[in-house]
Amino acid sequence: MKKIIALACAAMLGMAAPALAEDWAPSGPIELQIGFGAGGETDTLGRVIAATMEEQTGWNVVPQNKPGGGGIAMFTGLLNAKNDGSVIAMGVSMPVLINLTLRGDQLPFDLDSFDYLGTVTRAQLALIAKSDAPFDDMAGLIEYSKEQGGVPVAFDAKPQELMLMALNEQTGAGFKLVSTKSSAEMVQFVLGGQVVASFNAGTHIQYLEKGDVKMLASANADRHAYAEDVPTLQEQGYDLYTDPYFYFAAPGGMSDEAKSALAAALDNAIGSEKVQDLVKNVMQNSVNNLGPDGTEKMMKDGLNSVGDLFN
Repeated sequence: MKKIIALACAAMLGMAAPALAEDWAPSGPIELQIGFGAGGETDTLGRVIAATMEEQTGWNVVPQNKPGGGGIAMFTGLLNAKNDGSVIAMGVSMPVLINLTLRGDQLPFDLDSFDYLGTVTRAQLALIAKSDAPFDDMAGLIEYSKEQGGVPVAFDAKPQELMLMALNEQTGAGFKLVSTKSSAEMVQFVLGGQVVASFNAGTHIQYLEKGDVKMLASANADRHAYAEDVPTLQEQGYDLYTDPYFYFAAPGGMSDEAKSALAAALDNAIGSEKVQDLVKNVMQNSVNNLGPDGTEKMMKDGLNSVGDLFN
């Protein structure tokens, strides 16, 4: 297997969302689909944005979890949804881009299947273990896994699985890969001893602050603001990283009025104090909405970047 490196998908484009189309409103409830299971940071973020949109617009915005394949199941189902603005979806960029690269001919959609509405922030992805684990960094985890004949490590999205596979190939760690539905499930698996380590994208921070877990590495291109003393995978000698964005899309072919109104409503919600505080306090990050055009460019540029890895 070739070396797998998940490249950063987007530049900071600062694209403004369009003004609210005052002559458009949904004819009924808007279903905001979330491509991961309940309880994780993606679910929490999606639900707060849905509630804030509802408060700001008076629309009925109903969040629905659609887990499976890092968002692939949700986007597959989105193909059958009406493109009248009644269904929008919140996913994470990198799992979709890698799946399109590795098996795009097997998927029923491509990037042109959807209309893009905006982004919320970049996910900060960590590798964690229970605080009393007999290792403190990736080298220690790898050595421990070798000594034990392979230990279970959890993931909930394709990029994480690929990084674990790459680590197994590069180091002979023998990690046993455990697929989960969300970061909430992964951190509970760590605390309960079902896995020795796992990825996590924010749910772990409260447990890190309480001393229940420890962080072994940042899986992003840079260190995390809440754990500046913890080096990245690259800094620890493993040339792997991922910079996934949380983003919104809808069935392709929406009217300009619907797309404009939804993008503006999302932008207003993302810019609210409630969402900004959530991203800052729970995810230890700041909001960054690329807008419809910027989001589409981020996805298409990202697909080209990921595709270069496998040529």
